[in-house]
Amino acid sequence: MPAPKISFVPGSRALNLKRVVSVHAKKEGKTTEAEVVPDAPPSKGSAAEDDPNRAFFLGVKGNAQMLGIRGAAVETDIWKIRLQLTKPVTWIPLIWGVICGAAASGNFEWTFRDCALSALCMLMSGPLLTGFTQTMNDYYDREMDAINEPNRPIPSGAIPEGDVVAQIWILFFTSIAVAYTLDQASPSHDNLQLTGLALIGSFISFAYSVPWIKLKRSGWIGNYALGSSYIALPWWAGQILFGQLRLDVAILTMLYSIAGLGIAIVNDFKSIKGRVAGEDYVMLPPCNRQRAGAVWICDRELGLNSLPVAFGIEKAKWICAASIDVTQLGVAAYLAWGLNEPYYAAGIAACLAPQVYAQVRYFLPDPVANDVKYQATAQPFLVIGLLVTALAIGHQATPVALG
Repeated sequence: MPAPKISFVPGSRALNLKRVVSVHAKKEGKTTEAEVVPDAPPSKGSAAEDDPNRAFFLGVKGNAQMLGIRGAAVETDIWKIRLQLTKPVTWIPLIWGVICGAAASGNFEWTFRDCALSALCMLMSGPLLTGFTQTMNDYYDREMDAINEPNRPIPSGAIPEGDVVAQIWILFFTSIAVAYTLDQASPSHDNLQLTGLALIGSFISFAYSVPWIKLKRSGWIGNYALGSSYIALPWWAGQILFGQLRLDVAILTMLYSIAGLGIAIVNDFKSIKGRVAGEDYVMLPPCNRQRAGAVWICDRELGLNSLPVAFGIEKAKWICAASIDVTQLGVAAYLAWGLNEPYYAAGIAACLAPQVYAQVRYFLPDPVANDVKYQATAQPFLVIGLLVTALAIGHQATPVALG
């Protein structure tokens, strides 16, 4: 039987594939190899329209390779490649989480010591632990990236796999060393709370990516693990560094992580690439409904049961929006009636309004085509809401006597 071809429907978000790759397709009980037809040029307005190495992040034009954003050009400088593996664009939420935790402690002061400790905690949470997570995830996703993004550092051969493994271990041990240093220097505790937290976060990262556990196979568990790692864990680190983590705050941040789950679902829409139709793999225009007998690739073919795969695009986009909006409404209600902080609750509501607008304007009409535009518009307000919540908690915190 002749090999099927990956063809492209006009208006679709085509994969940037220029070579023959193996596509594991279950057709008539056989695995076939697909011949890849060169894709169409990027659609007008895309980040790669003028330069494949330029991209927009939060409305700011920057270097896609350095940020670790999808669609970057192939890099040859080994240190830039190592940086790309850590995806600096993903450090920002973790660094912000540490700021929120420090604010929630009620004990942070603008002294040199507190600022230095905060910076070290941000280094641990962002470049080190997040870099460890992203590098490991790329290592275990190298086969999928060979299909979807063959220009990424590992599948392109730009960096040897042994060097990637070494980078994973270096980042891990450096993270633990920094966490131990923070435990020794912390003014609020004299045990190994931050070291333990770093080990817990590292295990979640390992379980998320390693094939024989791979939490990311489940759209619910994997995305919640991702959301809690981006919201709850760095918040806890910042709060433990300067004060005591109360049970109600721990629960609140775990609930807030449901909004992080919603953000992770937004990213899942990028992996809805097409369907099997007759003899060909056909790229569907964004948001085409699933037809009878259609099989989505690449997530489903690679065993990743993301929510768009499990529920379809139409249901998944509403689950995504509801998880983000209902979570923040719940937090606002808790601040207003649980902590008696109505002004901070009003601040959360004010931050939610533009997010809902972005959902109606961009995300709900077409989550596949507008995922980046939606995130750039809405996410700044979500992270501002996190700080508003932290300030409300810090306003209620009982100061800890610091020696």
